[in-house]
Amino acid sequence: MSQTALIESSLTGIPVRRGKVRDVYDFGDRLLIVATDRISAFDWVLPTGIPDKGRVLTQLSQMWFELLDTTHHLLSMDTGDVPLPADADRAALAGRSMVVRKTRVFPVECVVRGYLSGSGWKEYVKQGSVCGIRLPVEMEESDKLPGPLFTPATKEESGHDINIPFEQMCEIVGAKPADELRRRSLSIYLHAAEYARGKGIIIADTKFEFGDCDGEIILIDEVLTPDSSRFWPADLYEPGGAQPSFDKQFVRDWLETTGWDKNSPPPALPPEVVSKTRAKYIEAYERLSGKTFAWA
Repeated sequence: MSQTALIESSLTGIPVRRGKVRDVYDFGDRLLIVATDRISAFDWVLPTGIPDKGRVLTQLSQMWFELLDTTHHLLSMDTGDVPLPADADRAALAGRSMVVRKTRVFPVECVVRGYLSGSGWKEYVKQGSVCGIRLPVEMEESDKLPGPLFTPATKEESGHDINIPFEQMCEIVGAKPADELRRRSLSIYLHAAEYARGKGIIIADTKFEFGDCDGEIILIDEVLTPDSSRFWPADLYEPGGAQPSFDKQFVRDWLETTGWDKNSPPPALPPEVVSKTRAKYIEAYERLSGKTFAWA
């Protein structure tokens, strides 16, 4: 039985909301978020998982929640704090599960960019801006921006999230919450980027999610992981091109060599790609936490 099927069989009968990576189980006033080993690329969930990926993401999120000086949704890492079925396989859930407060989720992605990369670089080449924000001329790919940019995006159930101007975000969530979400996102990013730099990692960009819990805005979901952020090794950083990273770029690069059309089910990953991708995720965790990955 696969790891994902094992988790599902452990929690049969409990309502679930499924994302590309996470499964969310509702226990009334709290949720159980389970990070599976699924991996997605180009808006497809791949048929091959990355062993322990869900545990890496969860352990890293826990580290950040404990480190950052901001209100968040994490209550416990102990699945015993929710009424699981008596036959639930807790070993399958260990290390990849968070018991969290239930919130009303703000329907926007709070993206912060510290460096000129990805879709931001592509827009800059064409228009000299990132998400409509004008930048200095003659910047290079992967250059550090003059200051972090807050560039919100919509949450899309399928396909890519869509960048939106801050004014549109205000229309969606209200001006006062939008201001607070922007302020909180930039503050968290600056704190995290300084910490990570001391660990030899550049956080080029990241995205946060927030929810409203009894009138209080709190940080939710995963936070500052290789799935939600672009991590670069600081010792190899050299502006002027793409940078090596600790995320699933290795998987994307391999898929680009296969001839896959991105419109049909993707191919299975070969063992060497799975192994190297797993190693990248674990290295990011170990560098940032200073700990040996518990399930390595």
